[in-house]
Amino acid sequence: MNTSSSPEGAGEQERPPELPKLARDTTPENPWPLSTLSHALHGWVQKAPDAWVEGQVIEVNQRARVSYVTLRDLQEEVSVNVTLFQREMARLERPLERGSRVVVNLKADFYVKTGRLSMLGRDIRPVGLGDLLERLERLRRALAEEGLFDPAHKKRLPVLPHRVGLVTGRNSDAEKDVVRNATNRWPGVQFEIREVPVQGSGSARAVIGALEELDAMAEVDVIVIARGGGAFEDLLSFSEESLLRAVFAARTPVVSAIGHENDQPLLDHVADVRASTPTDAGKRVVPDVHEERLRLGQARAALDRAVGSLIEREQQGLATVRSRPVLSQPDGMILVREEDLDRWRTRAWTATNSLTLRAQDSVAQMRARVRALSPQQTLDRGYAVVQTADGSVLTDASRAQVGQQLTVRLAAGELGVDVTGTSTRQPGEH
Repeated sequence: MNTSSSPEGAGEQERPPELPKLARDTTPENPWPLSTLSHALHGWVQKAPDAWVEGQVIEVNQRARVSYVTLRDLQEEVSVNVTLFQREMARLERPLERGSRVVVNLKADFYVKTGRLSMLGRDIRPVGLGDLLERLERLRRALAEEGLFDPAHKKRLPVLPHRVGLVTGRNSDAEKDVVRNATNRWPGVQFEIREVPVQGSGSARAVIGALEELDAMAEVDVIVIARGGGAFEDLLSFSEESLLRAVFAARTPVVSAIGHENDQPLLDHVADVRASTPTDAGKRVVPDVHEERLRLGQARAALDRAVGSLIEREQQGLATVRSRPVLSQPDGMILVREEDLDRWRTRAWTATNSLTLRAQDSVAQMRARVRALSPQQTLDRGYAVVQTADGSVLTDASRAQVGQQLTVRLAAGELGVDVTGTSTRQPGEH
């Protein structure tokens, strides 16, 4: 029996499969209906909380009951379309304009029928001047406490930069002022120019990119960030925290030349040098060639005077040395020394002669004494020396023997004698 043809079996085949409860459980064989996804997205979006956001109005399209406003982020290239109903727009004291800075309470909404995600603006408020000033003041105090304004961190400008980096607007008067005034002061100055937006959303980020690019170039010795004057809101980009920190981190000295004398964005406090105007910046970054030539002339004249004075002093010193007797009459010293030598020679000769004479006398006396003590002198007085055959001197008659041959030495010559007798008689006895 074929059960597939039974009514019960046919009912089981026609029963639709159970839909997955979660999106991750869907498969190609068991997908969701599009409406299920749309309703689920609508539920998820509805659960998202509303949020206050800040941005800049770049486009306004007003209709009878609904206005469509395009907001752009103040820093990033991010924009979003906002739908505002008539009651929200009616609360504004003045109509929205392009470039206005606003805060909006946004609530995400997903339209099920078309699958379109939109942002509903429940409340919109222009950011007033007081709010901006308060924010800037808080930022200024915070950065000052961190030390970003400390003069100890300021870098000195080079005396003569090889190349000047310039960040400014496209074809702006500020660029012309900086280049013209710097070239007038130093015709050989070279520029590395980066033209970027200097107003509106994204301008701070563009300036940061140009600053970092120039800072990485070894040939750039100083960087000028210049912009002409404008409303307070137009200069807000130069008080953005990200730009201020980028300037503080730059290794190259940075000159701030924003607006006029009364315009003081926070960049003026962080930059190494503040120029009141772009014209002033052009005068600060390079020296004046005429002034430098004048200073070189003055320095050369001072150097000439110093060298002349030194030469004159040395000449006077040489003249003084030449006037001294040792140089003016050098033979005088020789004559004095010659006299000294003659005197010392005479004294030496006299002393040596006296010493020689005394020595001669002493030798004569000693010779006389030696002669007086000489045996020959005794012999000369008539005495004689008796010697035995072996040459020994006979001093005792008892030692002689009768018949012994003796030698008698006289003062002149000798006698040979024979002993005929001996006697012990002493001299003087009878």
